[in-house]
Amino acid sequence: MGTIAMACKDDEVELARFTKWLRRRPNSIEFWELVVTDERLVWCFVGESYRSLLLRADVGERDRAIVADSAIGELEDLDERNFSAPIEALEAIRHVDGTRFRRARLELEWRDEEGSRYGGEMALVSTGAAESQTALVAALEDDPRLEHVDIELETPRWPFF
Repeated sequence: MGTIAMACKDDEVELARFTKWLRRRPNSIEFWELVVTDERLVWCFVGESYRSLLLRADVGERDRAIVADSAIGELEDLDERNFSAPIEALEAIRHVDGTRFRRARLELEWRDEEGSRYGGEMALVSTGAAESQTALVAALEDDPRLEHVDIELETPRWPFF
């Protein structure tokens, strides 16, 4: 689900952990975990599956466990696709609740001065096994360290769309 304000040995404080999210690609599905600290936002790649119905599987469980057991300072080194952005660069977090027919969405925007492959934005969709993380986003909205971030919680108007 998620955690709030966990102290780390290197003085970086974990504010939230978003777990069981995926990013749809043209031919595959990437699985991601996100860790928000008082210093940065860390994206952790935990697996990839093909979009074919015959090959589709959530292959991220083993690597999710590795991410959960790792210190914050080690997260970026777990996979070459992992990256982070300073918390000052974070501009927006938007969470859209899931409905009966659509999964929850998490959209993030940050100033990307280094020109990463994601261009300062990433949209993720919850996996089928994900629990609601609305309360976690709401807690971030109240955190004074993120007052510069536009945090939005959205509930679809109709529960079936």
